[in-house]
Amino acid sequence: MSHDTIAMNKERQDLSGLEAVWLFGYGSLIYKVDFPYLERAAASIQGWSRRFWQGSHDHRGTPEAPGRVLTLTETPGEECTGMAYKVSPDVFEHLDHREKNGYLRFTTPMSFRDGSQQEGLVYIATEDNEAFLGEATASEIASHIARSSGPSGPNAEYLVKLQLALQQLGVNDPHITQVYEALMADRAS
Repeated sequence: MSHDTIAMNKERQDLSGLEAVWLFGYGSLIYKVDFPYLERAAASIQGWSRRFWQGSHDHRGTPEAPGRVLTLTETPGEECTGMAYKVSPDVFEHLDHREKNGYLRFTTPMSFRDGSQQEGLVYIATEDNEAFLGEATASEIASHIARSSGPSGPNAEYLVKLQLALQQLGVNDPHITQVYEALMADRAS
């Protein structure tokens, strides 16, 4: 599958006629909110984990030297906490472009901290997209992130801002923490 997924996402869900759609963000969508929203709340999805297994050719890296960004992997029994945004459907013009590097929109049930639930959309980069980098150790990922940069800035900035945003949400994600600590140890040496 091509890593440019704009056209595929437009075909995946028909959003016409809807007044609003919920969107679940688990990575940069938590801290980089460059789109209008009607409502915002912490939420979680079940059976998924964040992983730095996706390449970034367009934001935190280049086609010649992709950075590493997050995707979700199916992980039974796990919970992924992030931020949910209620948006108007026209916002997906911007979001589909922002998330075009291998991400497809999927429907997911989301649970809010008040116990309520909603169906929402989430962008996931599956292993069959051309930009998928796959599994690596925390130190390998941190080293890759440390040397990567792209049009949106240094890849390390993505990781640092995400770690801070998760802390503000009261979330300790072991994968993110391990990669963050490996990056900090690498910077200190």
